[in-house]
Amino acid sequence: MIDYFSAAMGGDELRAISSIGLAHIGDAVYELLVRTYLCIHGKATGKGLHRATVALVCANKQAELSEYLLPLLTEEEHDVFRRGRNANVHTIPHSADRATYQTATAVEALFGWLYLKGDKARVNMLFHAMMEGCDVT
Repeated sequence: MIDYFSAAMGGDELRAISSIGLAHIGDAVYELLVRTYLCIHGKATGKGLHRATVALVCANKQAELSEYLLPLLTEEEHDVFRRGRNANVHTIPHSADRATYQTATAVEALFGWLYLKGDKARVNMLFHAMMEGCDVT
């Protein structure tokens, strides 16, 4: 049986997943990290928790916080980020422009790639770097 909580895919398997696929799983990984972060930092009340989550997972905030992780990326991670940013996204939400949404998609693709690679420690380290620039706590 496959342990989906502990995914660890190899290079060829990861390269076979589209940027949109990586962003799809990365979106969930990022949101789970945000929800965990908020609960641990005392934002665990109904309405306040939801508002804080939405504020951190929106494309605009992801793109803004990506500035904190970009200097930390390896060459391979930069390639994944670039691949995610260049993904052919067809629908852009009204709350973000194309460039912002593409940057947010790049963050999600990177988090998805690292998660599927099984490098949760690296995901956590990059997430911490992003949250250092955050004023939610």
